[in-house]
Amino acid sequence: MTIKQAVSCGLLAMTPALTGCLVHRHSVLKTRLPDLVYNSTLDQLLKQVDDRNTAIQSMTLYMRMSTSTGGSLQGVVKESISFNGWIIIGKPEQINVILKVPILESQALDMVSDGKTFKMLIPPKNCAIVGSDVVTNSSQKGLYSLRPAVILDSLLIHGLQPDQVVSMTQDSWIPQQPKSRKGVVEDPDYDIQFLSQPQGKNAHTLRVVHIDRVNLLPWRQDIYDADGKVATQAFYSNYQKFGDIDFPTKIVIQRPLDELGLTITVTKAVFNQPLLENQFKLDIPENTAHVTNMDDPASGTIKDPCAVHGTQSQH
Repeated sequence: MTIKQAVSCGLLAMTPALTGCLVHRHSVLKTRLPDLVYNSTLDQLLKQVDDRNTAIQSMTLYMRMSTSTGGSLQGVVKESISFNGWIIIGKPEQINVILKVPILESQALDMVSDGKTFKMLIPPKNCAIVGSDVVTNSSQKGLYSLRPAVILDSLLIHGLQPDQVVSMTQDSWIPQQPKSRKGVVEDPDYDIQFLSQPQGKNAHTLRVVHIDRVNLLPWRQDIYDADGKVATQAFYSNYQKFGDIDFPTKIVIQRPLDELGLTITVTKAVFNQPLLENQFKLDIPENTAHVTNMDDPASGTIKDPCAVHGTQSQH
């Protein structure tokens, strides 16, 4: 045996001992897969998303809504009490949100949108806010950056549009479970990416819909802005069947760039019932003390539009 062969044999013999001495072990959360997991193709999932959206022509959600503002940038989070009320949606982009003052049950907020412009009346403050459905001033934060389209896009998950392309990946997530580390279930999911038509070699991610493979229902949706940042995250849970429609009774909406959150808990849902002719019409009373147009560049410097004093804006 040559010296080189001897050294090689010696190193191989030492390998088990070296491995045992040099390996460091630490515990990690032990998970298990669900007992039942469904498989599906991308075409099947797209059809299911489109069918669920098409099945809803109108809906009325009786619900409780709470809000949170602030976050890591402010160093504090402020959470509101829960308001009872309802959300009424009519296709394609009409929405009416009404909230009631707790205990008194008088109107706390009335907001309508036709998909292009919105109006919001806040009777307790004798105040109104108007503007386009898209935030035109990025300095607006918190509740004053909220637009009806955010709620509409979170409640209704749209299917693939003609000007979009799509891809799919697979991942997994851990639903909220008891604090016990035993028997934690890790759910696999399908992640459907909806992208704009490629311009050359580049395509822009518009949104990602996460489908739980335990029930093939969406558990999360990420909506991106033009800069590729997550503008809205919506989380869906506690699905119930209303007639033939599966719908989540808890929807948590997060706006990370605006440090704004909404939690909607549905207590009753009615789908595809005829709506009132003037359901999405809101007339601002002439005696409203303050009417702020959020498209006005000066509105970005206003922390609380309902506390503004001065000349009324035009309705």
